[in-house]
Amino acid sequence: MSIVRRIALLPVVFFLLVAAAFDDYKLWEIDVAVQDAIADKRIPGGVLLIERGSERYVRAYGKRALVPAAEPATTGTIYDAASITKAVATAPSIWLLVARGKLQLDAPVRSVLPEFTDGAVTVRHLLTHTSGLRPGLDRTDWSGYEEGIRRAAALVPQNRPGAVFRYSDVNYILLGEIVRRVSGEPLDVFAKKNIFTPLAMHDTGFRPKNRSRIAPTEDGLRGVVHDPTARRMGGVAGHAGLFTTVTDLAKFARAVLQGKMFPRAMTEVASPTEVAIQRAGGFDIDSPYSRPRGDLFPHGSFGHTGWTGGFLWIDPGSGAFYVFLSNRVHPDGKGSVIGLQRRLGTLVAESLSGVTFTPPKRRAGLVTGGADTQNGIDVLHASGYAALRGLRIGLIANQTGIDKSGNPTVDLLRSAPGVTLAAIFTPEHGLRGTADEKVGDEQYRGIPVYSLYGERRKPSPEQLANLDALVFDIQDIGTRFYTYISTMGLAMEAAAEAKKKFIVLDRVNPIGGEIVEGPVLEGETNFTGFHPIPVRHGKTVGELARIFRDERKIDVDLTVIGVAGWNRAHWQDEAGLPWVNTSPNMRSLNAAALYPGIGLMERALSVGRGTDTPFEILGAPYIDGAALIRELGPMPGVSFTPVRFTPTASTHRGEECGGVRMTITDRRALRSVSLGLSIAAALVRLYGEKFPVNEMQPLLRHRESLEKVRQGVVP
Repeated sequence: MSIVRRIALLPVVFFLLVAAAFDDYKLWEIDVAVQDAIADKRIPGGVLLIERGSERYVRAYGKRALVPAAEPATTGTIYDAASITKAVATAPSIWLLVARGKLQLDAPVRSVLPEFTDGAVTVRHLLTHTSGLRPGLDRTDWSGYEEGIRRAAALVPQNRPGAVFRYSDVNYILLGEIVRRVSGEPLDVFAKKNIFTPLAMHDTGFRPKNRSRIAPTEDGLRGVVHDPTARRMGGVAGHAGLFTTVTDLAKFARAVLQGKMFPRAMTEVASPTEVAIQRAGGFDIDSPYSRPRGDLFPHGSFGHTGWTGGFLWIDPGSGAFYVFLSNRVHPDGKGSVIGLQRRLGTLVAESLSGVTFTPPKRRAGLVTGGADTQNGIDVLHASGYAALRGLRIGLIANQTGIDKSGNPTVDLLRSAPGVTLAAIFTPEHGLRGTADEKVGDEQYRGIPVYSLYGERRKPSPEQLANLDALVFDIQDIGTRFYTYISTMGLAMEAAAEAKKKFIVLDRVNPIGGEIVEGPVLEGETNFTGFHPIPVRHGKTVGELARIFRDERKIDVDLTVIGVAGWNRAHWQDEAGLPWVNTSPNMRSLNAAALYPGIGLMERALSVGRGTDTPFEILGAPYIDGAALIRELGPMPGVSFTPVRFTPTASTHRGEECGGVRMTITDRRALRSVSLGLSIAAALVRLYGEKFPVNEMQPLLRHRESLEKVRQGVVP
């Protein structure tokens, strides 16, 4: 009797079966998460399997087919695995050949495929998506396996191999052919003989003949691979084409966990050391796309996703794994499992009884949905770096300068064809964004790194002498007194004085481009107030660069490579772009949203610096949080909770403070500058001179507004 059947007939017995390994309440939350995805029409249905040791939880949800007739999903439903093919068929086949001494991991691809264009690309580069090759083959009118291989072998890397990560089907198309050339057998034959049959994966293979249990995908496809390139190649390709069940994938995952059949190295970090994104030789480990890892599974766990809606994740530390298969593209291609991937990953980790996870730090946040917006660096890459070809450039950047895949701009440009990255300049907090003090000069992979937050605030003539252009790529957060835009303005002045080009790789405003709040700066400009603009300015850095050039009369040769596909109402996550902590205390999009108003008070009281949630709490030793909440009354877009905390840094360091925690309830309604000024006015009314209101002026820079606050009135 199946586990699912036991849920329906013997709930008490089922609980006893899973209680030792799983938290039953979390299993219920998992069921709710999947049912919600079905109700929202993001998937028609799916099948989930979680396993830990000898305990297993399996359940089918919803339908496997909606048209032409409804069919229920079953635990035995066969799904199009899409890119899970890479992790279950192609990469393991390569690793078996390596283990048998028939192939070298660092062998040039050309040693096996002599027709391949680039002699520097290795098998490792293909496995870890660090070859520099484009994401896929063009979809013009062509067909045939041999033609697909010919086209893949003719491609030229877009970046120097081994420098950046770019997920590419081409890599695995070539790997599938390498399996054929080295073993003498097509990928489907080799994988069946050496992986699927030994593991008794009887429902796994390419080009299935019995289609009665297969979930259809888009346009009536059933048992025919959904991926158009694999379809053109006859249904067998290294990047897609596999069909499978959760039970078979569990057999594979179990073998991987137990160290059977495959080398351990297959699941360890295999990316070249220069590459920031970490991949195993076939599995994702830590990238903006490792959503099935959720928020808790540690570094060292691994998995993969598939375009049609499947994903799996394996955690050696807890001895657990989970598999979810669905056909989210059925019937019309409009479904999505992006949000579900992260949700299930987190819930599965939470469901493991007796296991405690410490949330791992991520270099870049996960992309969990949103539009397909591209920042300037992505637009530049798509153009083949046309605007920079033939130039010696200095890059002004830090850890926030990344492309949509999470690659640092510094790595993209130092490996870009025809571009010479001769110098790097860094703003406040340094290249890695971790320093909370003045920053010195250093080197990055042999390239000089000059600090613009040390002895100087803008590049010197000597530093610019051998450059043709300065390129700026730093993520602003939409607030006047956040200093990265001041660094940009000063660098524009230096470029003008030295007669150098200035190129801005534009980025979306992370808190949207429609709302403008707060007074315009008055008086002399300085580093925390470079130009007379509102506190919450609503602009992108590229738009600010044009304003600075025009209104400050900076005679600079300015080029802005703009964002593509951005709706100004969209925040960064809604634009489908990964979050990176922009500075040591700017750790979330919520903090960035509150910062324009709460940051105004950071010299007057604690705004949470030296706590886990800067700018989401505020307080002082004399504040009664409950009294402040009563005085404020309801505020649009935010709720308050009284708190007590002791900051370890900045204002009131080491002092126990009373105050409030702010939780955003409606980002569209939130007016953070008004919020900050309202809190300040309320503190004046409650505590008078205990609240040092004059400490707001260095950032507020507007005397009329300050005078009203001093009187306890909201400007």
